[in-house]
Amino acid sequence: MTKTLITGNKAIAQAAFDAGCDCYFSYPITPQTAIGEYLSEIMPKANRGYVCAESEIASINMVIGAAATGAKAMTSSSSCAISLMQEGLSYAVGDELPLVLISVMRAGPGLGYIYPSQCDYNQAVTGGGNGDYQIPVLAPSTVQECIDLTHRAFYLAQKYRNPVIVLSDGLLGQMMEPAEFVKYPYPEIDNSSWILTGAKGRAPRKIRSLEVNEAKHNANLERMFNKYAEMEENEILYEEHNVEDADVLLVAFGTMGRNIKAAMNEGRKQGLKIGTFRPVTLFPFPNKRLSKIAEKTKKIIVAEMNMGQMIKDVKIAVNGKAEVVHLGRPAGEWIDVDETLDAVRKMIGVPHATSI
Repeated sequence: MTKTLITGNKAIAQAAFDAGCDCYFSYPITPQTAIGEYLSEIMPKANRGYVCAESEIASINMVIGAAATGAKAMTSSSSCAISLMQEGLSYAVGDELPLVLISVMRAGPGLGYIYPSQCDYNQAVTGGGNGDYQIPVLAPSTVQECIDLTHRAFYLAQKYRNPVIVLSDGLLGQMMEPAEFVKYPYPEIDNSSWILTGAKGRAPRKIRSLEVNEAKHNANLERMFNKYAEMEENEILYEEHNVEDADVLLVAFGTMGRNIKAAMNEGRKQGLKIGTFRPVTLFPFPNKRLSKIAEKTKKIIVAEMNMGQMIKDVKIAVNGKAEVVHLGRPAGEWIDVDETLDAVRKMIGVPHATSI
């Protein structure tokens, strides 16, 4: 097995290329600019579309146009710039277009700064566009997962005809780790029944989110939400460790998943029965599994690099079966192992480290 030492951003770019990305449109913003820089070199050489758009609004609409013709299309951006794309994302969902958005989070609100952060969980999972809709969200924790989940994002987008978000952050985007690039592992989805081809001897097709007939509009939404239910049944991913005997469960997503795993390993050495749970799909959220764990583990700490966003979904999943508290910091330095273990001891009433 050959591995390459590479950053998360460049790993995402190469993985998108390997997944067959035909068109990439974006506007540079730190800390994700390296994705576009990388693709600007390799896409033209492969006779694939690369455009550095004049704005984020332009880039998301270019992706919509390309996806409507059947192209595998992607854009990437960060935080305040993705805020500008929300109307386009709503249109893409309404048009049922398969596109991939890479979101590399930075600090906010407003312009914020380039510190690593996880403050855009709500933006990705709940969204800021109008209407009833959902977008699958995949949250990598390692550079290898940047590759694997980018592949999966293209597959899910094509399978469900829906935008998919890969939610990274400034830390993972700049971090270098060894990772293996593998051949795109998913089957290609036949899109010949709906893509726009310019008529070509047959009745012209239309792709639009506008439906003036109320009954048809409601029928479309019902069909879309049946699709989301299918995602919840078949596409949920998570990682868990030592949950069977845990007194305290640490829950985190993305890069913070690395921290809670390190805290669990150190805590176990000190006699603290700690388990970890990391949602990989933020939508659909692994409600059923987390609810099942909460039946045995009555104390849960949600560690996030924000002021408390995923904790809402954890509380919904747990539904009062366990005590849930938040351990957070909005940006910059992540929450280290000692701080996490102090929170565990406080929750179970152990003032100092125990020995075994």
